[in-house]
Amino acid sequence: MAKERDLAAKEARLNDQENSNMRLKSELEGMKADLQKEQARVYELQNILNAKDSAVKSLKAKLSNALLGFKDKGLSVEIKNGKVYVSLEEQLLFASASIVVDKKGKEALLELAKSLQDIKDINIMVEGHTDDVPMQSGQIKDNWDLSVLRATSIVRILTVDGKVDPKILIASGRGEHYPIEDAKTKAARAKNRRTEIIITPKLDEVFQLLNQN
Repeated sequence: MAKERDLAAKEARLNDQENSNMRLKSELEGMKADLQKEQARVYELQNILNAKDSAVKSLKAKLSNALLGFKDKGLSVEIKNGKVYVSLEEQLLFASASIVVDKKGKEALLELAKSLQDIKDINIMVEGHTDDVPMQSGQIKDNWDLSVLRATSIVRILTVDGKVDPKILIASGRGEHYPIEDAKTKAARAKNRRTEIIITPKLDEVFQLLNQN
């Protein structure tokens, strides 16, 4: 009788151990599946980011080639922080304290617009910058006002004449508060008077992937 009880107890312990092993195996398989899912998600995310990076480099090369004729007139194209920056000095776009884009500036903007028309999934910020010399009396109140109004003038040319989709454009201004150089020299102030057209790839796919459970 005692032997039967011992045998039954051993069988019960064995069953418990087998059940425990099965639970652990199931948990391990679940963890492996979760890990594989996460690895696939990371791989997909990396592919999206690589594609965006490649698109930015391709866009930079395209714009550099299209705007080559303005390179020696105060225009430059570069990549910063995953974005394409088209920087235009004041001398290419505006007379001093003016918000009216001159002829050569309009030519550059229309050439830029032509290159952007077939590019999808981008946002464009037109950002005006000034020097730190206060505005004299007139319709334009201050450098904040000047920088924003210049950006708005450029946006109008890009959308009205250049047919760029207005939904992807933002006009903004930083006044004198984001200088390239801090020196109070004529040359430094000339560099600071500029407009930057910042082209950013949309990252909707990335954010959707990151928000997945």
